[in-house]
Amino acid sequence: MIEGLKKVIALAPHPDDVEFGCGGTVKKLIESGSEVWYVAFSPCNKSLQSEFDENKLFEELKMSITHLGITEERLITYDYPVREFPVNRQLILENLVALNKQIAPDLVFLPNSKDVHQDHQTIHCEGVRAFKNTRMVGYEMPWNSFTFTNNMHCILEDVHLEAKVKALSEYESQNYRNYKDDDFIKGLAKVRGTQIGVDYAEAFENIRWII
Repeated sequence: MIEGLKKVIALAPHPDDVEFGCGGTVKKLIESGSEVWYVAFSPCNKSLQSEFDENKLFEELKMSITHLGITEERLITYDYPVREFPVNRQLILENLVALNKQIAPDLVFLPNSKDVHQDHQTIHCEGVRAFKNTRMVGYEMPWNSFTFTNNMHCILEDVHLEAKVKALSEYESQNYRNYKDDDFIKGLAKVRGTQIGVDYAEAFENIRWII
């Protein structure tokens, strides 16, 4: 186990956010013995194309996490309407406070502070409030940020990057999105790795780190 990281929570406003933002790091943490919980807040049924069932993304999520090593028992989902998180801010905060009491994580992954998506902003702001006494790092979604403070990196091996790619491959309903591309995913990992002199990495905003 990576020292001090026994329990970890990864907050996903929408299914696939965690995979994109920190999927390789999650795989590495689980390999090292950490207990990782995946929390998704919306089935995003209003965003799905008409040919898919309204629960399609949650079904894909259950398949995706198997590649990262997360068990279904450590998957928690909520049913907030996509793009309406700001009006549900207080309820979401209460969910997060309850999760903190239930799990008592040593580390929380959440969207970074510069993410412009309204749902991501809400999870970031309320997550910081709920887990203010916990280690927190913000993951990147390059298409949602004009700037990103990448002052913390996790080195990835091939096995971690491949697990991330396989996890994201389960989201067939999202194939139309231009950023759901293996070359982009691997290319970003290569860029972040180059920043620290290794082959591959994921980068994060260090929000709070407690030693």
